[in-house]
Amino acid sequence: MTSAIIVAVIVIVAVAVALLIAIPIACRTAVANKEKLDAQTIGTAEEKARNIIDEALKAAESKKREALLEVKEESLKRKNELERETKERRTELQKYEKRVLSKEESVDKKAEIVEKREAECTARITNIQEKESEINELHERGVQELERISGLTSEQAKEYLLKTVEDDVKFDTAKLYKELESRAREDAEKKSKEYVVNAIQKCAVDHVSEATISVVQLPNDEMKGRIIGREGRNIRTLETLTGVDLIIDDTPEAVVLSGFDPIRREIARIALEKLIVDGRIHPARIEEMVEKAQREVEYNIREEGEAAAMDVGVHGIHPELIRLLGRMKFRSSYGQNALKHSIEVALLAGLLAGEVGADVRVAKRAGLLHDIGKSIDHEVEGSHIQIGVDLCKKYKESHVVVNAVAAHHGDVETESLIACIVQAADAISAARPGARRETLETYTNRLQQLEEITNGFKGVDKSFAIQAGREVRVMVLPDHISDADMVLLARDISKAIETELDYPGQIKVNVIRESRVVDYAK
Repeated sequence: MTSAIIVAVIVIVAVAVALLIAIPIACRTAVANKEKLDAQTIGTAEEKARNIIDEALKAAESKKREALLEVKEESLKRKNELERETKERRTELQKYEKRVLSKEESVDKKAEIVEKREAECTARITNIQEKESEINELHERGVQELERISGLTSEQAKEYLLKTVEDDVKFDTAKLYKELESRAREDAEKKSKEYVVNAIQKCAVDHVSEATISVVQLPNDEMKGRIIGREGRNIRTLETLTGVDLIIDDTPEAVVLSGFDPIRREIARIALEKLIVDGRIHPARIEEMVEKAQREVEYNIREEGEAAAMDVGVHGIHPELIRLLGRMKFRSSYGQNALKHSIEVALLAGLLAGEVGADVRVAKRAGLLHDIGKSIDHEVEGSHIQIGVDLCKKYKESHVVVNAVAAHHGDVETESLIACIVQAADAISAARPGARRETLETYTNRLQQLEEITNGFKGVDKSFAIQAGREVRVMVLPDHISDADMVLLARDISKAIETELDYPGQIKVNVIRESRVVDYAK
């Protein structure tokens, strides 16, 4: 067993030694073979590389030749173009040179002419200066001679001459102004008076309305106690629901309704009359009657609006504008009923439009709607003009109507003849006698302002407002105001009144100049 192991070990060792000897020999052989193959491969690659390089050199040479040929052709082409451009520019330069030479010749000729004229002008200036000196001497001698003859200095003579010319100009201006004014009045007053008088006669309307109270008649004085109710509950309910004060005093068989809102006052009046007829007066019945009265007033408002549009002959107005027109029945301005005023303005505008050839239907429409803003001006902020413009725009009225509403008090420039007609119709309706109630305070203030305006002019001694403010008589100082100055003074006063004072109708300015000579026989 041991010998077998030894033998096996010897065999393994022998195999290992054999392997150790054989492996290097095999490696050397493999290396030698690889070197031979590499040498062969390198030789083949070198030959291929040389072939490629030769071909590349040949191709580069051919490309170089082609590029040189192209460059030569391009340079020849550019050279020819440059030569052609050079020739053209030389030709142009020759032309310009010829022109410059000709212009230089003309400039030289003109310079010679200018030099000659300069010499002539210098001689003339010298001559003129000599003549001016002679003229100044003669003028001074003449002025001295005139001063010696007249006994006045030159300044005094100028003042006298200017004063004479000023007086003549004033007189001629006043005369011309009076002639032109008289001619214009002869033509304008006839037609304007005819138009206005005819229009007023055809559509006179009663304008005055109640201010703040309504009176309800009672069948007997016992009804007052029933209206008051137990501990005043009935009257409190009625006042709360309607917003109107009930005044029950010693007036026999009458109850006074007081309130600034005419619609609420009308609702209270109708409800109270219904309660009196019914006889059953208690809070529940009062509430029921107030609701019925509200419906009735609303119906009446719409009926009034439709009737107004029908009377004027205007159709196609938006239903909401019709309702607002009806509300104007219960609106007053300066004691003038707003709806009746609008109807009259519409009729006047239509008549005036017919006279001057404008559109009658548009004029009536604008006149009827010109104060539509007054129907809700106590509910909406802003002036009745702005409210009316907004309403007309909202309900698609035409631009002409909107401008007429905006311009009927002169706050906005008129853009059409219709707007001017509505302005005139509104002024006629408001200014005609009986159209409005005017408070005493407003009346006296206007008269005072009228006298203050006239007294502010130079040369005015006293002034008096008469004929209820329709005329002002101005007494002037005769030493300060001449007859010619009176015409200009009257015109200036009229313009000042138009600018500074608001008034109905027109005001006559009567300027009076009085000269008195007093002597005594002894």
